[in-house]
Amino acid sequence: MALVIASLTTLAVLLFVRSGEPRVAVDQPAPPIVGTTLDGAAFDLASLRGRPVLVNFWGPSCVPCRDEFPLLLAKLGQHASSGFAVVGVLTDDPPEPARQFVTQYGATWPTVLDPDKVFRRMYRIAGRPQSYFIDAGGVVRSIQIGFLTDVDFERQFARIAP
Repeated sequence: MALVIASLTTLAVLLFVRSGEPRVAVDQPAPPIVGTTLDGAAFDLASLRGRPVLVNFWGPSCVPCRDEFPLLLAKLGQHASSGFAVVGVLTDDPPEPARQFVTQYGATWPTVLDPDKVFRRMYRIAGRPQSYFIDAGGVVRSIQIGFLTDVDFERQFARIAP
């Protein structure tokens, strides 16, 4: 029985690894994020090429995500002269509470919907929040799993700053 379980587990891992979808990795191009935002607009991560970008996987039911929002707002303003952009990806929560949260807290960046969890798989989301620091060339330079502090942000932003 153990041999059967081991064989099935190995097969599942191989299928997952060889699924053909791009997978995120540091110092590799960011997997594409093309979809629709909370406000119904079309979005393509490639449109931000030439700018440093933070992609943040979040949801309004995630307390650390909620706690992180003020930092993202502040950093967006602080680094505006560099062209810094933030992109949210809504995962594991329905759109309506996210719309309400974004309105309440004044987030100005796009939040892309991920109803089929395609971006969640490509970006290997372990938990929320999870953030990716992408340089102007579209290359992932750093990954933050969990809540960002000011020190975490600045250390990783330095890797993508122009």
